[in-house]
Amino acid sequence: MPPDTNAVVDSVYRSDWGRIVATLIRLVGDFDLAEEAAQEAFAAAVNQWRASGVPEFPRAWIIQTARHKAIDRLRRRTRFEEKLESYATSGFSRTIQELDYDTSEIPDDRLRLIFTCCHPALALDAQVALTLRTLGGLETDEIARAFLVPTATMAQRLVRAKRKIRDARIPYTVPDRNDLSARLAAVLTVVYLVFNEGYAATRGKPLVRTDLCAEAIRLGRLVRMLMAPQPPAETTALVALMLLQDSRRDARLDEAGDLVVLEDQDRRRWDQRQIAEALPLVEEALRGGPGPYALQAAIAAVHCRAARAEDTDWPQIVGLYDLLERLQPSPIVSLNRAVAVAMVEGPKPALALIDALAATGDLDGYHLLHAARADLLRRAGSSVEAAKSYARALALVTNDSERRFLERRLREVQPP
Repeated sequence: MPPDTNAVVDSVYRSDWGRIVATLIRLVGDFDLAEEAAQEAFAAAVNQWRASGVPEFPRAWIIQTARHKAIDRLRRRTRFEEKLESYATSGFSRTIQELDYDTSEIPDDRLRLIFTCCHPALALDAQVALTLRTLGGLETDEIARAFLVPTATMAQRLVRAKRKIRDARIPYTVPDRNDLSARLAAVLTVVYLVFNEGYAATRGKPLVRTDLCAEAIRLGRLVRMLMAPQPPAETTALVALMLLQDSRRDARLDEAGDLVVLEDQDRRRWDQRQIAEALPLVEEALRGGPGPYALQAAIAAVHCRAARAEDTDWPQIVGLYDLLERLQPSPIVSLNRAVAVAMVEGPKPALALIDALAATGDLDGYHLLHAARADLLRRAGSSVEAAKSYARALALVTNDSERRFLERRLREVQPP
């Protein structure tokens, strides 16, 4: 297959998988059927686009083909007529021409579908995982990393969530405005986890997936608009947090695509426009109460206000992490707090915190725990122990940019 055609298929899959599956879910009301039909449509595209060329509207072609694949699957099922009649009310029987596949689609259509998937009948983690898989387009291992669980465990959770939807006949309709608040926490979690996957991709060559970061920020803005005129403080805080983190994007990699840690970044490359937009939002969010996103945004703001790394107010950051740890305790928060403590008190007190955290086993499969421990050991002069932790981190890391960084650090602490 010509490389350009292959690239188009891959690009459509990465950028539009969530939208395609979302459209099919609206039509058929069945997660498995929508995903299976979409997968078959992409497989068909590989062969047909090679022969006939890429269509003018690739996503529309995929959806139309997937629709026909779904019909074929229904025909092979028993009691086809009864099933088809039940799908008629969901709009499945409409022709493809009646749907709008123009790029000027309803701005918040995908967001409304996320609200739809975050159904309160499901457990919160199931809502988030299922939405990330179907609408966010994340793979099961990417979602598993976000929840710090094995991939097999997450796969089972997704299967159970889909089964509950099917067996309980949970309707997939856009919720009324009065129901949005009950689903807001799950929606914000979905948006932030999509951003996190873009900010530090689970696997592959690039560390940053700008498409996911941009989509998460877009969705965050839309959530805030949707909850106007008085959006909840945490909604505002999430937008500010993503803007501040994304503002450092261009400085996080060097020209070779290798990771540049925060203290070594060229801060002139930070996006000052995004920072200027975000800082007032941080203040607005904090006035509404110190929620988890507001505290994280405040921490990011401290970094962005420092013109040089040595100007960073690390005691203030430790204090903010103290609040965050009390408000929303988690192993990740404790790990980040320990790193901040190292900047204030030195590596040895921080090592004690990280060793205590490691002893719980909660983050044993998380490469950043071992990378942080290795860095503290390196700074404390314990090269042999640092090398062991770097090796452990390397055994767990799946992103190429992070792997190269860890390999470089390992070489620095190994004896000649």
